[in-house]
Parts: sequence; C-alpha cells; structure tokens
Amino acid sequence: MRDAYLIGAGQSDYGSFPGESYRSLFRTAFENACDSVPAGIESEDVDEAIVGTLGVGGRQLGLPGPAVTEHVGLHGIPVTRVENACAASGYSVRQGVQAIRSGMADVVLASGVEIMTDVSGDAVRYWLGVSGETEWERLSGTTFAGVYAQMASRHMQEYGTTREQLSHVAVKNHENGAKNPHAQLGFECSLEDAMGAPTVADPLNLYHCCPTTDGAACVLLASEDVVENYTDDPIRVAGVGAGSDRVGLFQRDTYTAVPASQYAADRAYEMAGYGPDDLDFAEVHDCFAIAELMAYSDLGLCEPEEAGEFVASGTTKRDGEMPVNTSGGLKSKGHPIGATGAGQVVEAFKQLSGQAGERQLDDPQIGLTHNVGGSGGAAVVHVFERGLGGDAA
Repeated sequence: MRDAYLIGAGQSDYGSFPGESYRSLFRTAFENACDSVPAGIESEDVDEAIVGTLGVGGRQLGLPGPAVTEHVGLHGIPVTRVENACAASGYSVRQGVQAIRSGMADVVLASGVEIMTDVSGDAVRYWLGVSGETEWERLSGTTFAGVYAQMASRHMQEYGTTREQLSHVAVKNHENGAKNPHAQLGFECSLEDAMGAPTVADPLNLYHCCPTTDGAACVLLASEDVVENYTDDPIRVAGVGAGSDRVGLFQRDTYTAVPASQYAADRAYEMAGYGPDDLDFAEVHDCFAIAELMAYSDLGLCEPEEAGEFVASGTTKRDGEMPVNTSGGLKSKGHPIGATGAGQVVEAFKQLSGQAGERQLDDPQIGLTHNVGGSGGAAVVHVFERGLGGDAA
C-alpha cells in the first residue's frame, strides 16, 4: 500500500470564544493548515475529508462534517464524521491515512472541532459523561475526574506515586504551554501552585485536570504519488495503531494502565519499524495528570513504577532526554474534545518541520502522538518521521 505523508497542519487558538462558532473556528484551523503547506494547496486538491467531533451541547449532531467543510469551500467531496469521544480526531487522522493507503484518495483533510464553553457546568458534565459507561458508572454519579481519581489512587497504592509527582506534570506542561501562542492556559505555574490547588476528586486537584475548551484543528495528508507537489521536506506517517477496551473502568482488569493505548502503541511501532527508544518527542493524552504518567508506561517509555520519577527527574521536559507534550498538552494547551487528536498532530508537524517557535526541539526526526477516548475505551497512536521513509533525513 502507498505511504501517506503529513504536508500541512494548523489549528485555531484554544480557549473560550463567545464570539466564535464551530464553523468559524474550523475555518481558522483550515486556513492555517493550508498556509502551512510549503508549496501551497488549493481547495480543489482535497479529495476527501474526515471530521472528528462529539457535539457537546447537542449542536449539529447530524451532518457536522458537511456543515464545516462546505463552509470552507470543500464543495461536493465525501465527508465522514467520526465520534470516538476524546479520540475522535485522532481516529479521523487514522481514517485519512487509510483512505490514502487504500488508493481511494490522494489528498485528505483530517480534522476535528468542538465548542464546550457556551453551556453550563452541569451541561458540560453531562456531555463529558456520555463518553463514560452510562449504565453503571455515570448513573451512579461517577464523573471523569472521579474515574481518573480512582486510577491515581490505585497507582499511588501499587507504585508509590505521589501528589508531588502528579504536580510535576502540570508544572512541565504549563511551562511548555506558556510558549504556545495557541494555548488556552498559557501561563507557568510553580510546584507549590500545582500542589496547593483545590481538590476536584481526591487525590486530583485543579492543576491535575485539563480545562474544557473551544477549538479546531486540521491536518492535510497526501499520498506518495503527489507529495512532491506540496513539499520537498516530507513527513511520513510511519506507523498507525489503534485499540479499544471495555468502556467502564470497573469492567477492566487493571486500574493503572490503559490497555487500548498499549494495543495501539504496539501496532504503531510494528508498522513503523521503530520503538520507544527511537522517539525524539511524544504528544500524549494528559486529560488528567495521572493519564500522562500511565501513558509513559503504556507507550513503553518507562516501567509503571518508574513513571512518577520519570517526570519528576526532568526527563520529559523540553530539554530532557524524552520531551513529552511540548505543546503544553491538554493540561495547558486545552482539550476541545473533537479537535484534540488532530491538534496533537499539529504539534508533531511543527516540531518535525522546525516551526515550533520557542518550543522547538533540536532537529527532531521521529515523533509520536497518543490520543485516548474516555477513560480508555479507545486509543490511537501515530508515529511520524521526517523523510520519504526508512531513513529519516
């Protein structure tokens, strides 16, 4: 099958935007993605589009894909809406790669959009809850913070993880987000700030939880047959992996790992021919601080019992041995549910093309994105490398 390449990526600002609509945020992301293509691209070049969204608040639950693609001038092309909770647009990127590898399309727009801040707090909790296990967990009053708090408590019990180590995740990601002009919470915080914040669901406090966010992100993919029309510095989609698991945490065999992430990572590494030791950076799904610690071990970056020290030691800082969430992650950059996975790919594109500004790493060649739906019912992992394949430039 043909290789797929990342030729452009862009996003809107993430935050709360009362004056914007889901269409206007999508347009901003689409225009930024088109502007990022080195040799330029025309709307007529796009063969297909995939749009990830949950539809928080109930807006445009039917046909949200054509509602945004027609708005930006992609007339008449096939458009698919993907809903996989917080992993929606990570899966839209996966479907875009599949369309190219199968020969069905040469240029694909993979994207996501969500508006979350124009409804009440109770309504937001309801819409977040629809991606949890609805028959038992949600109806018994469990929230997502409560579910991840159970994971954190068990991680502490099994591996000795501490609140201070959880807080190091927030400090690191805010340090990175403060250098990201698109970030919702673009400010630094001290360890004391992160440890002293109000409790949300014990042991998680406010700084251990990501915000609710408005935003959109777009990724442009091209086949090996046409990639040279758009760039002479290609970024290959080297590996793609996806996995699923029981939706309810109470149904699983472990509270200290996300098996869907492990399945996805194993498949992505196998396809890419790379392993965790080959990565120069990773964007992982840190909806809660404990989620980032579990991602370290689920992706093979360290053992589960090492995760707390892995972050506290500075290993995952921007100048560390294995930078994680240079964008600021969901914690600082923000988490517009349907756009999060594509937004992670935006950061991978910027890092691999040398356009990450103050966050830029030193000549990265291989990067990974990791996107999780709900508390782990779905996950998708992508591995990207500079060059045409096999021998990253």
